[in-house]
Amino acid sequence: MRCNHCQPLPEEFARAVDLLGRRWTLAIVWASAEAGAVRFNEFKQTLEGIPPGTLAARLLDLEDAGILERHVFDTRPPRVEYRLTEAGRRLRYVVEALNAFAASA
Repeated sequence: MRCNHCQPLPEEFARAVDLLGRRWTLAIVWASAEAGAVRFNEFKQTLEGIPPGTLAARLLDLEDAGILERHVFDTRPPRVEYRLTEAGRRLRYVVEALNAFAASA
């Protein structure tokens, strides 16, 4: 039976769910917002078990989506840090809600 009053999932919401639903993505946001991770190895230490290739891909995905910004410092060796953007900081509410859910489950 077809729903006559149901609306399709908005495209913007579907894109957000696609990005945030990828394995490790919300954990990276949590690590940046709550654990203070900013460098690749800090994310790797905080998120035990994440493969380096997956971490690199997710950091790039989050950068492309405007959730993280990448800062490259002109040092030897080069130093790279990732920081939440304003949009990324707004995801803190999602992270807090997941923490509350996990604590009560």
